[in-house]
Amino acid sequence: MRAAVLHDLGEKLDIRDDVTVLGPGPGEIRIRVRAAGVCHSDQSARDGGLPQPMPAVLGHEAAGDVIEVGNGVDDLAPGDRVIVNWLPSCGTCAECLRGEPYLCMTHVMNGYAMPRFMAGDRPIFGMAGCGAFAEEMVVPRIGAVPIDADVPYEVAALVGCGVMTGVGAVVNTARVRPGETVVVIGCGGVGISAIQGARVSGAALIVAVDTVPAKLDVARRFGATHAVTPDQLSDLIVEVTGAEGFDYAFDVVALPQTLRTAWSAARRGGTVVVVGAGRAEHQVEFNPFELLFEGKRIIPSLYGSAYPPRDFPKLIALWRAGRLDLEGMITHRLRLDEVDDALAALGRGDVIRQVIVQDA
Repeated sequence: MRAAVLHDLGEKLDIRDDVTVLGPGPGEIRIRVRAAGVCHSDQSARDGGLPQPMPAVLGHEAAGDVIEVGNGVDDLAPGDRVIVNWLPSCGTCAECLRGEPYLCMTHVMNGYAMPRFMAGDRPIFGMAGCGAFAEEMVVPRIGAVPIDADVPYEVAALVGCGVMTGVGAVVNTARVRPGETVVVIGCGGVGISAIQGARVSGAALIVAVDTVPAKLDVARRFGATHAVTPDQLSDLIVEVTGAEGFDYAFDVVALPQTLRTAWSAARRGGTVVVVGAGRAEHQVEFNPFELLFEGKRIIPSLYGSAYPPRDFPKLIALWRAGRLDLEGMITHRLRLDEVDDALAALGRGDVIRQVIVQDA
């Protein structure tokens, strides 16, 4: 089958047609990938921002059809349509038993140790144990959520990471309530999803911040009440909050300067929500005085604090009801051999979400 293989950090992806997928073993399923979203995390894995053993097939935001099930899988069958859940929970670790399945690392760590593909006699890893930039992939049964056959693959793929991460940060992690105020820093696919989550939650003020002016118009279209560049934010805070700041500041970019911006934008007693992954070598400085007397919280939102078997169907229901615009987020449809172009386009003003589409 065809797959885009990354041989080493920073290199171009190698589109090969001699790749085989391994499995499914017991408790696993094999999926024919029909659509795969291109996420900033894919680029971060390629450039070393996120750890990833090499060689690897990148891609983790996907939807497709089950084509084979392993022993012990009796609730899915070939032909079922599914969304890939790249952070599946094992159900038995300490985090799962505490009701925090989004912190479970069992299957992800297995993905770092266990190759998912072969190219000739060379083992190939799958990003986060997935590898969606391929025609087929194998995941644990809990790594797929079944959906109705009328849900378009492209829409379903977005739910699998970007939409879940952004909407979940607002709805699950922060639990924004009607009338509260929100600022979202970064207006890519996850940021636009967070803006939509804030709109669904009834936030009174939804401020979008991005360095790319073209993205500000996009943010308004998806529900932002105001949209500014970072240098305009201070004046807007004075104008719309009386200099108090916002109840919630969502940092989707997760650079040191954006986290400081989010801190400054949150009101005293407000909450800063870290949504982006950032890089391990980056450091952000806070002094004990401001941490104490500002009374603000900094909280993480990994994968939107999601439990996908519960939350994916809810997002699909919001899409059906017209309350989440997912089709409108898809700005480019590409072929598998164009994935390098898609990664290079991340951050461009005309890009919200790009989807690699594979024919049936």
